[in-house]
Amino acid sequence: MVIVDGVRTPFSKMGTDLARLGPEELGRIVVSSLLTKTGLNPALIDEVIFGCVGQPADAANVARVIALRAGIPEHVPAFTVHRNCASGCEAFTQAYEKMLAGRGEIFVVGGTESMSQVPLLYTHQAAAKFAKLSRARSFGQKLGAMLSFRPSDFKPRIGLQLGLTDPVCGMNMGETAEVLAREHGITREKQDAFALESHQRAIAAREKLEAEICPIYPPSTKAVVTTDNGPRKEQTMEALAKLKPVFDRKNGTVTAGNASQITDGAVALLVMSEMKAAELGMTPLGVLTGYAYAGCDPQRMGLGPVYAIAEAERRTGITLDHADIVEINEAFAAQVIACLACLKSDEFAQKHLKRDHHVGKIPKDALNVNGGAIALGHPVGATGARLILTSLKELQRRDAKRALISLCVGGGQGAAIWLERN
Repeated sequence: MVIVDGVRTPFSKMGTDLARLGPEELGRIVVSSLLTKTGLNPALIDEVIFGCVGQPADAANVARVIALRAGIPEHVPAFTVHRNCASGCEAFTQAYEKMLAGRGEIFVVGGTESMSQVPLLYTHQAAAKFAKLSRARSFGQKLGAMLSFRPSDFKPRIGLQLGLTDPVCGMNMGETAEVLAREHGITREKQDAFALESHQRAIAAREKLEAEICPIYPPSTKAVVTTDNGPRKEQTMEALAKLKPVFDRKNGTVTAGNASQITDGAVALLVMSEMKAAELGMTPLGVLTGYAYAGCDPQRMGLGPVYAIAEAERRTGITLDHADIVEINEAFAAQVIACLACLKSDEFAQKHLKRDHHVGKIPKDALNVNGGAIALGHPVGATGARLILTSLKELQRRDAKRALISLCVGGGQGAAIWLERN
């Protein structure tokens, strides 16, 4: 399967530039832009597959809504996938699996997320009281229903907070990062230094990254949004050091500064078989050469990339030594640092991966070369697709051959995808 091209929105911090656009609109924008950019006749598309984690209640099966609103004919089916942070990867690999099964040759895939619009929720008890009030007919019934409410009924459950908490281990994602920081002796200073470098690299790569972006015109404003607003040009170690730990206020090291930003954004990719690309006269950016998903302890979900990279090697024979660039999504600085340590550890490999030797070492100058989610943000359903797009564009710029992308996944999973420049 080849990747012909891709487009993304700017990535914008929650509550800022893109906050008024839902995931269905963000997705529509990138799919429309992709079709315009590539000149593909939308009637040729076999299916549309999009990842989304916070799927909107008013746009069920958001991939279908995106497809129709982007002008893709109604005979083209669409479906939405959800693998937490790897949802954009899942959309991509689903297309490949369908292609292998003979169920299509041309797919539009990607991911979309409006973390700004994840709703506030009522408790079940409060919802029952609202339902009782809605059924009341007489004044007495209505008064009785209203008098049953208590102040606590109007305290919302925060949907975003619930979504970032694993119900199996009972920990939110930041708490799992604190586990890794303690177990691997990762200091606050080391995490902050990693975060600073993410911002510095993203700022240095701003012009390159803007080549991936389609402009956005938010409603009720004359401004046009053309750039990611997360990277901070003036970021310093001193400023990062002033931030308080978020998840363990007494002894913690994970802060808002060394964790991924909560972000809105969408990405669309056009993928097809090599034969179909040649038939249409399209020159691809690159090709998918292998991938794997793997499970791990939910309390240490941040180590998911280690398991997935090892599994991808087992399936493909491609090792870390073959990678010209590597992307490990920066959910947390502590999490990426822990992954780097475990990838080069024989002890970890023997104990957890059932192999004699370590997976490999990733050179600093090959990892997240354009910055990562600490600076750029992490719109969870879209990030996997962005890593694919950014990596292929970077291979092209470097005239390099192979890229590896990987993400940790809430609930204790990892994803790894190998790409080659066409």
